[in-house]
Amino acid sequence: MDHLTHSNNVTEFILLGLTQNPQLQKILFIVFLFIFLFTVLANLLITVTISLSPTLSAPMYFFLTCLSFVDAFYTSVTTPKMIIDLLYQRRTISLGGCLTQLFVEHLLGGSEIILLIVMAYDRYVAICKPLHYVSIMRPGLCRLLVMVAWIGGVVHATVQILFMVNLPFCGPNVIDHFMCDLFPLLKLACRDTYRLGMIVAANSGAMCLLIFSMLLTSYIVILSSLKSHGSEGQRKALSTCVAHVIVVVLFFVPCIFTYMRPVVTYPVDKLVTVFFAILTPMFNPIIYTVRNTEVKNAMRSLLKKRNGITNWSQVNFSFSHNCRFYMLTLVAFSLSLEIMQNQSLVTEFILLGLSQNPNVQKTVFVIFLFSYMATLGGNLLIVVTISSSPALLGSPMYFFLAFLSFLDACFSTVTTPKMIVDALYEKKTISFEGCMTQLFAGHVFAGAEVIVLTVMAYDRYVAICKPLHYSSIMNWRLCGILMGVAWTGGFLHSTIQILFALQLPFCGPNVIDHFICDLYLLLELACTDTYVFGLFVVANSGFMCILIFSFLLVSYGVILCSLRAHSTEGQRKALSTCGSHIAVVVLFFVPCIFTYARSPSTFSFDKVVTKIYTILTPLLNPLIYTIRNKEVKNAMRNV
Repeated sequence: MDHLTHSNNVTEFILLGLTQNPQLQKILFIVFLFIFLFTVLANLLITVTISLSPTLSAPMYFFLTCLSFVDAFYTSVTTPKMIIDLLYQRRTISLGGCLTQLFVEHLLGGSEIILLIVMAYDRYVAICKPLHYVSIMRPGLCRLLVMVAWIGGVVHATVQILFMVNLPFCGPNVIDHFMCDLFPLLKLACRDTYRLGMIVAANSGAMCLLIFSMLLTSYIVILSSLKSHGSEGQRKALSTCVAHVIVVVLFFVPCIFTYMRPVVTYPVDKLVTVFFAILTPMFNPIIYTVRNTEVKNAMRSLLKKRNGITNWSQVNFSFSHNCRFYMLTLVAFSLSLEIMQNQSLVTEFILLGLSQNPNVQKTVFVIFLFSYMATLGGNLLIVVTISSSPALLGSPMYFFLAFLSFLDACFSTVTTPKMIVDALYEKKTISFEGCMTQLFAGHVFAGAEVIVLTVMAYDRYVAICKPLHYSSIMNWRLCGILMGVAWTGGFLHSTIQILFALQLPFCGPNVIDHFICDLYLLLELACTDTYVFGLFVVANSGFMCILIFSFLLVSYGVILCSLRAHSTEGQRKALSTCGSHIAVVVLFFVPCIFTYARSPSTFSFDKVVTKIYTILTPLLNPLIYTIRNKEVKNAMRNV
């Protein structure tokens, strides 16, 4: 990658995106944000449903799980970058970031093509050779075929990237698209790319056309063989095959249009790319659930597989009372952003990041990418484990733990992906709206987490100090109310913070020596006296952190003192549980107090402190709760 950068005048590309219209960009931001969230959640829901359902153990559902997993990641390659770019006036991507996006996109796309072939073969064996199905589609063969899919994707993507790495880029560097792809890059290369275009068309376009024709032929053969089946068998086979055929057509037709042609680009290319990179991964879970009774029944069973399903209804009912308030808050926040941007001369901020050293930035990219993936994986694993275990879900302590893990996953996602992506850029910028949104979302989740930690301390106090009254006090109605209070408190705290920030005029400079937007950093850039604002921030954030942290330490002191009356086993178990909670409380509150409980000033080591409570704490929480908790570990083994 370094060799490529040194041999080119171009170090970054400018993406024109889907549109240049500011109003349309805001609409597209909302539309594609909801599409992306739905796509990821729907595909992960299918993955979790099939993984946890004993009735969906057939090879067909194993391959469907792999397909959903690939779809969730495939849409994550381009969609988040496109959504974030809709908040920017100038959209750029580094040369390294562009080639990385290209490689991962073709790796997952190539793997999905092979999976669709494998799924067609699975249906052929099931329908045409039903008596030999179990002996042919053995678990070992299924795993081997999935491995072949991944290896095929890696080989295909490696061939594509080897072509691109050898291309010289001398300028211009403007790509009329929202992502990096083969033909837009070939058009910008400062050499003749005719032969290379033919190779790309053969490696991508011709292969797509050949495989698509083969798949259609195979499904025709399968459907023709249904004549010898009974009416019920025909209905079931048709339902399954039609779902597969629809997915195949949705994926292959846009791909053939995109790659099976000479090196030219058309205005309609953006819409075609939106279709197969964003919409197709969204449609796949809908197609497979709407037309598949077994998957729908498994989802219903997963949701109803609780003794306390009525309790969940109470929790959801209590939480739904706050939805109107949240929507009004978000609308007011959007309107305030519009007003504030009109009052400020600054439209974007430049982030200096963790380091200006290119080699350190590469190390930061790798380390924090793995840290973020481990954070998401660990916290979501706790959420899934507790949700799928009736024994754990029946206890309020684990209900709040699942809620805390969900907040940690969201809190880490507010800042870490932006920091990771910025490590690939020489110039790191964030729009005014993006900065305010990051500030608002970060304090929503952090404020909610502070309240959840307080609630968890109260839960432990009742469980240890008043064990006979625990069930009557910590009923599900109260748990639902406390969850609603946590969300409401987070929104109120964040709304107060953002109202302070929106009153500040920014006239320049616009350089933030950090990797995120935060209050004190913005106060330093404001072209007005911020002393009074700084005191408000200290009161709303710093003082509240000190007060709640002191209250929590005192409460845990009372709990531990009350253990004298318990048995040795009870003391050991209570100490283990409280030890985990105290460790999490200290990891979260101490850096927050250092950051906010002081006069409005910034220090060189603020970045390190921010990393502790925004990145490391959400990463360590799952480790702390699983290492010290046998019940969670046993539930994970069962899952």
